[in-house]
Amino acid sequence: MGYSEWFNKHAQKHKKIVTKLKKRDYTKEQIIDYFDFENMKKVELEFCPLYAKDKKCHDMKSLNCYLCACPNFRFNDAGIKKVEHATQFSLCAIESKDGREGVYGEKIHQDCSKCSVPHHREYVTKQFAYDWKEMMQKCAL
Repeated sequence: MGYSEWFNKHAQKHKKIVTKLKKRDYTKEQIIDYFDFENMKKVELEFCPLYAKDKKCHDMKSLNCYLCACPNFRFNDAGIKKVEHATQFSLCAIESKDGREGVYGEKIHQDCSKCSVPHHREYVTKQFAYDWKEMMQKCAL
């Protein structure tokens, strides 16, 4: 599955949950709290394949899954640019010190596994929009 396909499928899953919570009159803060990893792995098992394994994508005490990707991530399934004999497909727009480029043969992908920026409640609150795609609009190049 390419980035675009994942992006669109994830947006649909996210929208379904947010729509359900808004119908229950959840406030912005309650919605953000709902997306806490400890809650999500119990009540929204289909949202992330890691929930079934009780495994976090990032090693942090309080992981918030509202963004489940980063607004600073950039991707293009056709490739962003050529770097020597490889093609770069994704990158970090802020060049996070905790991120790195992973080179896999002739493909270069951003490795965000050590970066926890978008998973802190404070960051989610600052970036918050009910529409996940709105928050992530700059990701697809």
